[in-house]
Amino acid sequence: MENKNEKRAPVSQKAHTVEKPKNPEYIGGTVSIEINEKKISVPMGTTILEACREHGIHIPTLCHHDDLCVAGVCRICVVEVEGMRTLQASCAYPITSPIKIKTSSPMVRKARRNIIDLLISEHYGECYACVRNNNCELQSLAKEYGVDTFNFGHVQSPRFEVDLSSPSVVRDMNKCVLCKRCVRTCIDLQEVGVLEAIGRGDHTHISTFLEKPLADVICINCGQCINRCPTGALRANDPSDEIWNAIDDPNKHVVIQTAPSPRAAIGEEFGLPPGTSVTGELNTALRRIGFDKVFDTNFTADLTIIEEGTELLIRLYNALVKNDPTAIVPQFTSCSPGWVKYLEHFYPDFIDHLSSAKSPQQMFGALIKTFYAQEVKVNPEDIVTVAVMPCSAKKFECNRPEMQDSGFKDVDYGLTTRELAKMIKEAGINLPEMPKSEFDDPFGNASGAGLIFGATGGVMEAALRTVLELVTGNKVEDIFENMNIVPVRGFEGIRYAEIPVENVGPVPDLLKAYFKDWNWLKGVTLKVAVAHGTANAKKVLEDIKAGGKLSQCHFIEFMGCPGGCLGGGGQPIPTNEEIRKKRAEAIYAEDQGLPIRKSHENPHILYIYENFLTEGPCSHKSHKLLHTQYVKRGKYIA
Repeated sequence: MENKNEKRAPVSQKAHTVEKPKNPEYIGGTVSIEINEKKISVPMGTTILEACREHGIHIPTLCHHDDLCVAGVCRICVVEVEGMRTLQASCAYPITSPIKIKTSSPMVRKARRNIIDLLISEHYGECYACVRNNNCELQSLAKEYGVDTFNFGHVQSPRFEVDLSSPSVVRDMNKCVLCKRCVRTCIDLQEVGVLEAIGRGDHTHISTFLEKPLADVICINCGQCINRCPTGALRANDPSDEIWNAIDDPNKHVVIQTAPSPRAAIGEEFGLPPGTSVTGELNTALRRIGFDKVFDTNFTADLTIIEEGTELLIRLYNALVKNDPTAIVPQFTSCSPGWVKYLEHFYPDFIDHLSSAKSPQQMFGALIKTFYAQEVKVNPEDIVTVAVMPCSAKKFECNRPEMQDSGFKDVDYGLTTRELAKMIKEAGINLPEMPKSEFDDPFGNASGAGLIFGATGGVMEAALRTVLELVTGNKVEDIFENMNIVPVRGFEGIRYAEIPVENVGPVPDLLKAYFKDWNWLKGVTLKVAVAHGTANAKKVLEDIKAGGKLSQCHFIEFMGCPGGCLGGGGQPIPTNEEIRKKRAEAIYAEDQGLPIRKSHENPHILYIYENFLTEGPCSHKSHKLLHTQYVKRGKYIA
């Protein structure tokens, strides 16, 4: 009988309180459960799927992805829970009390088989002609559950027109299984919100605002939706046939540049574990395919550091010494085209914060059709430049109309890591078996600073290695052990660091056109930040708008994709945080083994300034070729 004198908690408080019953099954916040007659203990709140994975019990999934929030829409992961009338989605069932679970009962097996049958009945297209053949989660599930007939029929004609409007992403909703991974990626992971589920019942489909093509909405071309799509409904816009045609044309001089992130990941396409770097093997494979020259994008990453670092110092001088209101800080990095497009769409008022320096990809394209063409005496009209990037947005970037400062299209084609792997396989080459070889001259090998651009925080670390050394006159390895600037490394969404400039040295010859001395920087604390993924970029920009701590920064690195370039939309599938960390480890390990690890010590960079960009960084010529806009800069003498 109820005790009317007992004090009750307010309803609102009770609604948010989980009361653990006085039961010996609950010990230290854990719950004792039984899975397939095996007794285990798990922390309270663990989902059934997490508990099974932790203990090596296989449960198939389709809509679930480690990077994304729980959806529970596909029901492939259903299990039996004793006492429950219906099967439960294991990915969305938090364990809060002792339960008994069956993951492989006849009821579960039949339900999963029926779900797969239903999905396939709506899935149009032949597997052998699909870009995801042999790497399709629906195909794998069909094989796992013995689906070899169309028990619920099979759609005979496409319902949707394939969207080929974007230079980066192709959408074929006839292959969509409505897992909504792309929706959750675009809305939650990237906070862009281009895709959404439209319609009801059997009319439900994934589409854009007003069913417009991707090229006409605010898609930033990052390709993160591709990396999480379980089927071939989303893919990159592949130019490999056009590249093959160029290679086969004896009148074309076809050169290729490779970025560090693809070299740390492409081995996964050939069965190697994540984190296996195959730089030397890839160089050999590319020559055997038929490319005339193989260059290292790290070279122009080094060039980016010199140009962007000089621009930063000029901005700081104008802001700190001249009190020039037009000297806008913090300066934002500009080498991630997905991030740049995000800023253009959502925060156009911040565009002036962007460095005017082009990305390493575009700098290389401009140099190949000017400096390189002169060096090798080849008509730039006959040069075809290809860039292998981890990023689908690079396809959009090289097609921007302003990227023609060489007098030609600076970069003709952008290839993703996955697309290059396909070309290598098409040539009958097994990449891991290739002997190692070096990059071609006149650019040669680059520095470790350019290499670490591939990981989030890498651009910032590369810039700091150069700027700190040029300003203080001290070796950066005397400031940070083994020149590893750990405060800007890691996978936290936003990282902030303060680096005091306690002493200054002489101005190097390369910068004497702008500065007489560094006394104006002595005692200044350099404030920097790093953000990866546009959801985190949004947090940084909102903090700056509100006048928060990050508004006091001098320099901020932004990368459009989670993990930076190594998590780009063109990288091998699958992806998750663990895989991205392995790729980062490969990049940092390669940096450690290089003889040159600072951009300003790269002899090929010095050669460029001595023989081509003779007026130095941020000069008229370098602005014309290496920056997105020419801004007349005075020679500021401190």
